[in-house]
Amino acid sequence: FNLWDRKGERTAKSPFFGASEPGRASTRSLWSQKLAVWITGAGFIFHTIALVTRIREAGYIPFTNLHEAISFFSWAIVLAFFLVEFRYGVDVLGSFILPLAFLSLVSAAALPNEIRTLDPTLKTIWFGIHTTLSLLGIVAFAIAFIAGIMYLLQESFLKSKQFNSLYYKLPSLDLLDEWNKKAILLGFPLLTLGIISGALWAQYSLGSFWIENNSKQALSLGTWLFYLIVLHGRITIGWRAKKAAHLAIIGFVGVVFIFVTLA
Repeated sequence: FNLWDRKGERTAKSPFFGASEPGRASTRSLWSQKLAVWITGAGFIFHTIALVTRIREAGYIPFTNLHEAISFFSWAIVLAFFLVEFRYGVDVLGSFILPLAFLSLVSAAALPNEIRTLDPTLKTIWFGIHTTLSLLGIVAFAIAFIAGIMYLLQESFLKSKQFNSLYYKLPSLDLLDEWNKKAILLGFPLLTLGIISGALWAQYSLGSFWIENNSKQALSLGTWLFYLIVLHGRITIGWRAKKAAHLAIIGFVGVVFIFVTLA
């Protein structure tokens, strides 16, 4: 049987979830959810305009400093929210993703945002490809991180039999595990291509694929190996979904630490 219909709502036939959610959301609650989505959409449009304007003013892809990179991450994670929301219709997803986007945007706003003259070593297409793919990979890992948190919450509700309002709003464990797996399957090749293009940029600009004593390259490779092990464990060894959820959380926290401290 199908645990989830096209919009990601629970089916009453599934014994895995027990009884279906008592009652229906009030009209006021539905309007509040719609209003929140519309406000988020308006903010996304303004953010898009701001990014395009900065690209035109700077004359290059603006991912050359921490402010620009975090701003793009915030924009991309909201885009990911809309894509997942459109596909699955899980309203509670915004309660987990949007705070991360808001925190990122606030962090970016607190950083120096002046447009500087681009360093000659960054004036290559490989640098733009490297930063774009790497940031999109981080966004995918962020989705896996969110799915992991939601999975552990839902599992704790099931084990403790706490069938509260959040339990009924969260997706099924199967769907959350699917999100986790697909997000990492998407993020890993993006990170791989980001590392390859970064090596090509280093060769083009600095004359070597590998820069000695470069902590960024070493930690990027370490991150790549971590997610390679996660994928190997899931696909080949058959690691359980709970372990995958924990690893997705650990991996993203590590990625953020590396990104912020070494950017």
